[in-house]
Amino acid sequence: MKRFLSAAFFFVVLLFLWQAFFRAKIWSPVLLPSPLQVANYLKGAIEDGTLGHATVITMRRLLIGYFIGIVVGLPLGLLIARWNLLRDTLGTTALGLQTLPSVCWVPLALLWFGQTEAAMLFVVVMGTLWSVVIATETGVRNVPPIYRRAALTMGSKRLHIWLTVILPASLPFIVSGMKQGWAFAWRSLMAAEIFVTILTGFGLGQLLHYGRELSAMDQVIAIMLVIVVIGLLADKIFFSPIEKFLHRRWGTSQA
Repeated sequence: MKRFLSAAFFFVVLLFLWQAFFRAKIWSPVLLPSPLQVANYLKGAIEDGTLGHATVITMRRLLIGYFIGIVVGLPLGLLIARWNLLRDTLGTTALGLQTLPSVCWVPLALLWFGQTEAAMLFVVVMGTLWSVVIATETGVRNVPPIYRRAALTMGSKRLHIWLTVILPASLPFIVSGMKQGWAFAWRSLMAAEIFVTILTGFGLGQLLHYGRELSAMDQVIAIMLVIVVIGLLADKIFFSPIEKFLHRRWGTSQA
């Protein structure tokens, strides 16, 4: 409760500072709207369904692309960890592609898939895939060798060792990679939605882009806040509890 009150106090102070800067008129009200203006935009967007519709479209694209990235990245990471040849080739490629900014995939997606949902999904998958691959490979390499030797001593075979010993022991690293992949997937999708306009639906990225085009800073800031809130909820509800459980389970955390 004390931590919650401290966090609440911190954000209330931020709101007061925001309002103070607005009243001081250091910047034009067009460039820095007040918290009330942003709240009014959010209220209107919720009431007319614009925000809800855009959020559903964005989350659908994000979850589908993220799921595909995990399904492909997890076994690929295991294979790279298993064979040195793949580690020296695909592993190096994955490391290099992870450093590539998400927006760089957008022109390629447009040329390959055009103004379609497939272009959106491609960018999200590319944003997710390499983080999961690298985290899986790193997790497998950091499993203590005593685990493998103990399993062999008790008669476990190769596939059984991978499924019941190595993979579970790698889960703290894999979940961390999934969390990082989620963040990269968000960034990738926002870049795609800003640059790719398709008639199948306007997401949060499009609302952010249109706010910039119309110089509607209340809309821009409001959509940014919505994206931040969704990201925080995903971390607090899904990723953080799983990470804490796994670290306690494998003795890598005192919490």
